[in-house]
Amino acid sequence: MRQLTTYRNLQIFLVLMAVVGMSFALFYLQRHLGLSPCPLCIFQRIGLIVMGGFALISALFNPKSKVVKLLLWLGSLAGIGWSTAVAIRHVWLQHLPADQVPSCGPGLDYWLDTLPMLQVFKEVFAGSGECASIDWTFIGLSIPELSLILFSVLLVAHGVILWRIVRPITNQSIAR
Repeated sequence: MRQLTTYRNLQIFLVLMAVVGMSFALFYLQRHLGLSPCPLCIFQRIGLIVMGGFALISALFNPKSKVVKLLLWLGSLAGIGWSTAVAIRHVWLQHLPADQVPSCGPGLDYWLDTLPMLQVFKEVFAGSGECASIDWTFIGLSIPELSLILFSVLLVAHGVILWRIVRPITNQSIAR
């Protein structure tokens, strides 16, 4: 069991989860079912890509320095923390009463073309009617709820990785 929770194996797990999550979103939800991602879904994907990128660098180079490991871990944590925060906001919007759901805006493409980036973030997090709609469910959970579960698992994995950085596995502890 300790071999499965080495620093490198945990990073490979994060990369694999990022690939699986992005593949599911792109190939099944978007291409197969024809669901277009709302702005909050796009922001969640960006965070997952950031996490996967830092995890890939960590897995490929397997740095020996604790400082480098911590910096890569922080980048990865920032990505999945971002995704988790956006998913929480998305779930909250979906559970608003119908009369409190914000109206649909002009769309993310328009905002990116016409507004400063800070204003785009404000508009996206304010939410819109398209972010509050539930187009697909699995076992009674919407896409943002399922994403939040995945992101929570990945946050726990980040906790284990931090533990591995602080207290690495030695050859003596494996032999026991």
